[in-house]
Amino acid sequence: MDNYKNSNNLYRRYKAHVSIFGTTQFHLRNPYIMAWWSAAFPGFGHLLLGKYLRGLVLFIWEVFVNYNAKINLAMVYSFSGNIELARQALNSRWMLMYIPVYLFAIWDSYRTAVDMNKVYLLAEKENAPFNSFSIGSLEINYLDKRSPIMSVFWSIFMPGLGQLHIHRIITAFFSLVWTIAFLYFSHLLEAVQLLFFGEIRKATDVLDKQWLLYMPSMWGFAIYDSYINTVENNKLFEKEQQDFLKSNYQHADFKVKKGTVQNR
Repeated sequence: MDNYKNSNNLYRRYKAHVSIFGTTQFHLRNPYIMAWWSAAFPGFGHLLLGKYLRGLVLFIWEVFVNYNAKINLAMVYSFSGNIELARQALNSRWMLMYIPVYLFAIWDSYRTAVDMNKVYLLAEKENAPFNSFSIGSLEINYLDKRSPIMSVFWSIFMPGLGQLHIHRIITAFFSLVWTIAFLYFSHLLEAVQLLFFGEIRKATDVLDKQWLLYMPSMWGFAIYDSYINTVENNKLFEKEQQDFLKSNYQHADFKVKKGTVQNR
């Protein structure tokens, strides 16, 4: 028993962990929303759940297989009413590989969200202490309150900046790198420049539609992720402050019963 108490397993579940790379925490999530983000872009649901390695694997798979199957290009043709061009654009050898992993990403993000909600409720009841400050040779991270509106504001300018605002280094790096890749290969900035010059036809022709269709999901994910995690980080900060004040300043005999305060 003594060895157990002196080990790192003194508490079974922790609500959060603060490291130099960011703050990872359990909080209640809507499983349907996680599944929806996985349907929008496999990997996003897992990234929202803090499953970074699994999310990154699914994200890279989506980009690679989707590109070779030409699914985005077929979607553009379908939206334009060119069904025959959409059929010709699809590569069946890659498309049939796409379906099972796509369905798995949706199912697994839903299942994981349900399980993590159960873990959160148990961790909340146990209320184990966790570190609120981390300092290393590369970075400093600590719990504090930040504005969700500012996270959204910076994410609108460039995906990843909102995550940097709340010190989610892994997600910020991931979002910035892939946004740069999508912007470059889609020729979007080149098209915007041509549009400013009034050359609408050239602006349309220069766009790579296959890469362009990745971008709405990336921008939407960055905005949603930065907003939600800013709100949850603020809640975590308030809870940690509350527990600290109770532990260090509240009198042992102080009790609250049925709306009345008794101090014996």
